[in-house]
Amino acid sequence: MKSFFALSMFLAVMVLSGCSNLTVLDPKGPVAEQQANLILFSIGFMLFIVLVVFVLFTLILVKYRERKSGPEYEPPHIEGNVFLEIVWTVIPVIILIVLAVPTVQTIFALEEAPEATSHKDPIVIHATSVDWKWVFSYPEENIETVNYLHIPEDHPILFKLASADSMGSFWIPSLGGQEYTMSGMMTELYLQADEIGEYRGRNANFTGEGFTEQVFTVTAESQEDYDEWVEEAQDAPKLTQEKYNELMLKGHTEEQTFSETHLQWVDHGMDAEYATKVRNGESTDEDESSEMDHSEMDHSEMNHDDSEKDSEEHSH
Repeated sequence: MKSFFALSMFLAVMVLSGCSNLTVLDPKGPVAEQQANLILFSIGFMLFIVLVVFVLFTLILVKYRERKSGPEYEPPHIEGNVFLEIVWTVIPVIILIVLAVPTVQTIFALEEAPEATSHKDPIVIHATSVDWKWVFSYPEENIETVNYLHIPEDHPILFKLASADSMGSFWIPSLGGQEYTMSGMMTELYLQADEIGEYRGRNANFTGEGFTEQVFTVTAESQEDYDEWVEEAQDAPKLTQEKYNELMLKGHTEEQTFSETHLQWVDHGMDAEYATKVRNGESTDEDESSEMDHSEMDHSEMNHDDSEKDSEEHSH
């Protein structure tokens, strides 16, 4: 027992001494803070369970240890205990409920913009993962960047995530948890930075030998500095389709800035067939449905006008 206690204390000291270096437990935004609180609650609750188990384990060892009762001693035969069976069935259910309730609440809360800044319109950024780089599109600002981001502090950011090729994972540990990027499918993630600074983001999903360097920087700055950066970025060279096709090739690249975005040619979050129709200027199912609705409306209006004319002639 002494060796076990010494080992436990050593591990506790080692883990706690490194907590200051754990980025996920040093949140810089409301999303990361909620997730960090959930992690700490789960760890604390599970440590409490472990402590209770070890205490009961020790008591059982002491109370029911082998005693010198003579060679003819025979312990009483017990068929079962309904109360104990109910207890050890209900306890795990309670544990699961205690862990599940805050987890589900946090998951649903993170589906929307942070409550403190929900009155502000979020800045929309399309994040596209490519082997092995990140392409960020600001459709409202008409800017596209490669391997870096600028965002204002204390402002919600809505990331629309997709992939140009293999499945990736968008992760900025200081601001929130990871979210997958997939081709032909768009996922959304709200993040926010409450402190000015530079944060690191990366692809957290294995996509080949170059994924370890698929990283990007996030600069959180004041609203004034962000507006100034947007104005400067809008004077950058225009993004051409030829240049964008080069970015789609497998490999690494340095940070780059363009005016215009690739969303004018393709949105990787769309279904592949739908995206092809959009690029080629072909009609989509939505367009056809809209045209049918309009034609039905026009036809209905014509019938209505004809009925009115017939009624007027009949009255005369």
